[in-house]
Parts: sequence; C-alpha cells; structure tokens
Amino acid sequence: MRRRLIAPALLLLAAVLGCTEASTAAPAPGPAALPAAEPEVRPLGRVIPLPASVEPAGAPYTLTAATRIGAPAHPGARAVAEQLAAHLRPATGFRLPVVTDETADLRLRLDPAATALGDEGYVLRSAPARLTLTARTPAGLHRGVQTVRQQLPAAVERTTVQHRAWKIAGGTVTDTPRFPYRGAMLDVARHFFTVEEVKAYIDRIALYKYNVLHLHLTDDQGWRLAIASRPALTAAGAATEVGGGPGGFYTRDQYRELVRYAAARHIEVVPEIDMPGHTNAALVSYPELNCDGKAPEPYTGIEVGFSTLCAGKEVTYAFADDVLREVAALTPGRYVHVGGDEARSTSAADYRTLMDRVQSLVGKHGKRVMAWHQLAAGATPAPGALIQYWGLDRTTAEEKEKVAAAARAGAGIVVSPADRAYLDMKYEPGTPLGLTWAGAVSVRRAYEWDPGRYLPGVPESAVRGVEAPLWTETLSTPAQLDFMAFPRLPGLAELGWSPAGGRDWDTYRLRLAEQAHRFEALGIDWYRSPEVPWPAAP
Repeated sequence: MRRRLIAPALLLLAAVLGCTEASTAAPAPGPAALPAAEPEVRPLGRVIPLPASVEPAGAPYTLTAATRIGAPAHPGARAVAEQLAAHLRPATGFRLPVVTDETADLRLRLDPAATALGDEGYVLRSAPARLTLTARTPAGLHRGVQTVRQQLPAAVERTTVQHRAWKIAGGTVTDTPRFPYRGAMLDVARHFFTVEEVKAYIDRIALYKYNVLHLHLTDDQGWRLAIASRPALTAAGAATEVGGGPGGFYTRDQYRELVRYAAARHIEVVPEIDMPGHTNAALVSYPELNCDGKAPEPYTGIEVGFSTLCAGKEVTYAFADDVLREVAALTPGRYVHVGGDEARSTSAADYRTLMDRVQSLVGKHGKRVMAWHQLAAGATPAPGALIQYWGLDRTTAEEKEKVAAAARAGAGIVVSPADRAYLDMKYEPGTPLGLTWAGAVSVRRAYEWDPGRYLPGVPESAVRGVEAPLWTETLSTPAQLDFMAFPRLPGLAELGWSPAGGRDWDTYRLRLAEQAHRFEALGIDWYRSPEVPWPAAP
C-alpha cells in the first residue's frame, strides 16, 4: 500500500526531470522553468490534490464530437453529469449529450456497494474505448469530475472553442480523502463581496475538492446577512466596510442562492456570526446591546478586540436567539460558527457566561457549534463542537494544551494555523497585499506541514480537517482574492485530501507549476512565487 501511495509522486519526478529510475531520482537543483507547452497527454495522476493511488496502463481515452456522457437516473448523479457536460462544451465545441444509455463512452456510475470509497471517494478508469467514473455517492462523482478536468488540457477551462485533441491518460485512479473537513473561509465582513463574486470563489475551491465554505458574515466593520426580526442590522450595520466603502449585505434569498450554489458543488456552507467580540456593527445597530446603552461610531479600520456584547443583559440573549434561529433556518448544513476569538473587552466570567448560553441556543435551533479555539480556553465546548485552531507554530504550549484537552473531551479539531494556512498573510515582506502579524507565509511554508500531527496531544483521529481562511482587511476585489489565494489554496487542499506519505515539496512544486496553464485559462491572476518553476513564456 505504501508503494502505491507514493507512486504518483515518483512518476511525476521521473516524467518531468527525465529520470530513468524514479525511486532514485534526486530533487531538482533549483526551480528551473518547465516547458512553455503542456504535454498532449498529461500523465495520469499529475493533478492537485495528489490521488491516493494511480496505476497507469494502456493508451489514452479521447473525448470526441461523438462522445456521449452516460449517467444513471439518480437526480444527484445526473446533476453532476450535466455540470460536467456544461463545463466541457464551450472549449471543445462538442454537443456531449447526457444520456442514461450504459454504452456511452464517458460514463458516470453510482455503486452503493463501494463502501471503501466512503462519501467522497471515486475510481476513474481510462481506456481508449471508454472512460468510467465510479463512486458510492454523487459527492464522490463530483470529486472525480475535478480529476477529469485536471487530466484534460488546461484549455478545457476556456469559454471559446479550442481546436486540439482532448485526451486522458490510460489507467486507473482510486482516490479517497484523508480528512472529512476541507474548508475555505471567505471574509465578506471587512470588505463586502457580491453573490456573483462569492460564486466565483466557490467555483475556484470546488476544482480542488474543498467541501466546506466558511462565510465570515459579521464583524466590527459590517453585518452582511439580513435578519428579518432585526432589520437594523442591515439598515445600519451593513453600511460600512474597511476604508469607508459602502459595504452591503445579502438578502435572505441571496444567501439561500449561495447555499444552493455551493450545495450543487457538494460544498457545505458554514455561516459565522462572531460573538462576543467583533460585534461593533451589531452594537451600532442596536444600542441596547452595549452595557451603557449607547451606540458606538461605525468602524472602518482594522484593529480588533475593542467591542463586546453585554453579557449581563437579557436583551443580548434575545438578540442572539433571534439571529441564530434565522441563520439556522436558512442554513441546511450541520454547523453554525459562533466566533469566540479576540474578545479582549469581555471579562473571563462574562465570556464563559455568554458563550455557554450562545452554544445552548445553537443546539436549540438544531445545529452544532463551531468556534475559534479560544472557546476551549474560556468556556466548555458543547457536545459535538468543532474547535478551529488558528494559532501559530510559536503559540504557547499552554494554549495548545487547552485545545488538546478539548479534543480529549470529544471535540473535533479543524486546523488552520495562521502562519501556515492564512491566505491573507503576505508571501514575502514585499508583497503588495496582505498582512504580516503572523509572518510571511510562502507557498512552500503553506504546504510543508501535516494537519494530523500539528498540535501536540491531539491525535489524528480527533482532527476533522484543515481550513484555508482568507481575511479581507486589505482585499476588496476578486482579483485581489485570487492573488492571495493562488497558488497557496491548491496546496492546502492537498493537505486535506491526499495521504501524508505520498506528498513531498519537490514533486508538488512541479505539479503546481503545471497549474499555471489552468490559472491562465480560468482568468486567475496568481502570485508567481520564485519557489515554483512556472512554465517558460512561449
């Protein structure tokens, strides 16, 4: 099994560096640029995230004008097939009808008996006569479709007809994720992003098999979701953002549309309503939530830790109940994130009182609690809670031990250390965007760590997965989101999906370099890290 897991990495090293024996290949002496052109047939498994098992064999499958996409009558499987067809038609110019005929040459199959594949695994078999994608669930088919996309030439991502061959290397890929939670967080509170802009980010993360979108909906600078029982939250609290811009918010229907769009890509939305700090926008909207009853001024800066809900007032819990009731009703997913971080203006006693009561309200409305790791230090995580660690490598052992204690008590842990996984950290000191409080996070640093072994005292069995947060204090446009997310976002996806034993930087950087063609086709303006041998200019 170990040899099968490392096979994709060894095959890649041999193919790109021209080695005769992959097992004895030495790392490249430096990031020499890859050839400008893509290969006509991408070697099987040369994708991100790295598949669990790759067995190359035989000649490639070719997508042609005569190709039909077969799918069972199951609505979920049919929907994945229709998405695949819709994605492939513009660049290929082919009709690609979706049919139930089992003789179709590109076939999606559901096999409920394939229990070893779990909820998201798949098997891809490619041969000259047929390409077959098999999974136990529609989610597994969707993950496999992303591998199909990446095995095809990057030009398949373009929106106009490209005249070229469309081949997928022969063989079998058998793939399942390492962790069940693979999240990307988008902060829409510091700067507001429209529904279409968030949908574009959902499409970006779907390509790399992320399955959670964590939306940071509220903060000091703005409240971004309409709450019918609390209209002032958007009438007043949504009208600001960092730098004094106009802000904005999602109507209830717009939020439902985001949830639906993500679900169609088998991505679960986790909404975050941050409490008791990061609440200035709420305090502006409802002055009675302040202990002195006076509304503060709207805030457009980037400092933290100065706001707090008033734990000693029952109106605070009535407010929290209203908000959490409506958010839970709008969100079909399992979790509501209640923040809990940087509550520097809340006393320890008030923090415990408030967070214990807020957690009970989350449960009352049928959801599980997710919170930043300060919840584990300042209160008692509710049964079934997810604790999200965002500290640093250098965070004190005492603070990390509190997270470990929560894990021993049954909490699940999601790992997103700021000096490894925060996409808003500068790549290097001269990066024009981003922040530096956690230090620079290079592409290599974001990749070279292990979520399952990161926190002392937290066994891998307690780690539910990894998340890549993108905070937007310095980011206000989709192009800026792309620049800070890429190329680190794919690497963090690989940490969440791929077996730890099959990953290494020397082969990963080559697969990442090959993604440049895909970034270009998708219109992504990415950071050209000097650590990566990007293709030479044509």
